[in-house]
Amino acid sequence: MSTTVKVENALDVFVAETRELFGRESDPEVRWELLRPVLAKLLADPEVLSASKEWPECIPAEGRAENLLFYEDPDFGFAINGLTKGPGRIAHDRAQINPHMHDHAHLYTLYGVLDGHEKIERAVRVDDRSRSDYAEVERTADSLVGPGEIDLVRPYEIHRDVTVGEVTVAIIIRSAKGGGFNQGRYDPETNRYWESLGPRQTPCEMFPS
Repeated sequence: MSTTVKVENALDVFVAETRELFGRESDPEVRWELLRPVLAKLLADPEVLSASKEWPECIPAEGRAENLLFYEDPDFGFAINGLTKGPGRIAHDRAQINPHMHDHAHLYTLYGVLDGHEKIERAVRVDDRSRSDYAEVERTADSLVGPGEIDLVRPYEIHRDVTVGEVTVAIIIRSAKGGGFNQGRYDPETNRYWESLGPRQTPCEMFPS
């Protein structure tokens, strides 16, 4: 009589290693730095890259971005998202509808590029925060990133990721599922500041059957 053995995929391994890390390390700064190499292994798995070819394209709608939701942990709360920027998103960028600079509110976020290239811009706020609808920001970094590169975005850090004319796919690990609370938005050209809901969460399988 044969026995069926369940083979873990890369997502199963990532979740198990992340849960083990979060279970032994409570300091968020240490925790999220130690998570970098765990995410790097997931990004390097050829089966993940192959599966991503079947992920649906994420299309902004009604002023909100869209994320694919692969997993939300029942105990530690971390969420695993996918982000695909295909021809439709690139068309938006050609029309100069780029994502606003923004923060992720209280979340820690690891942003890992799986496929393609894009530009990541960073900024810091320099005004005295005395006006609720006003924020002065100064850009501090502007870098081109590609497959395997990981960016750690801490709570309230200001940034944006911009397509550069090619399809881009990312895997994003957040300290909690986004979309249910407001995040800060910044317009460096007008110094306008406002808040709105984060990305819509679309449940999806990382490995479509």
